[in-house]
Amino acid sequence: MREFGDLEMAIMEVMWASDGPHVVREVRERLRYGRPVAYTTVMTVINILHRKGVLDREKPGRAWRYWPVETREDHDARLMAAVLRSGGDQDVTMRRFLERVSDDEMRSLCGALAAARSRRLAVPEACRPVGSAHGRGTGRIRTPTRT
Repeated sequence: MREFGDLEMAIMEVMWASDGPHVVREVRERLRYGRPVAYTTVMTVINILHRKGVLDREKPGRAWRYWPVETREDHDARLMAAVLRSGGDQDVTMRRFLERVSDDEMRSLCGALAAARSRRLAVPEACRPVGSAHGRGTGRIRTPTRT
């Protein structure tokens, strides 16, 4: 699943690498693409990206300033989730994906899964068993103190 064409992706690379909003001229100057691209072409594609909802903009002066709506990592994660949910058997899709990743990628996935699991399993302080900082302990649930 590709969300961007080649030029759109090149423009998004510039936007994600930036530390703030840019006008079209600045994006064109930073653009790394296989051939020269006209200012009007860059402007048109940036407007398309804005209409797609991946760029936001403001016009503080004479020119629009653009910036990405989400980080590259958030964008990629959203696409990955969309692909997983796009149809077919999710378990089979996940297994087929895991069969294609390298050992280093598998270690990275395992670390990310552990971190996500610990965040999801985080229990509010008031619900943790007594004597526990991490949800383990005597098994007694804390009761709110009355004042």
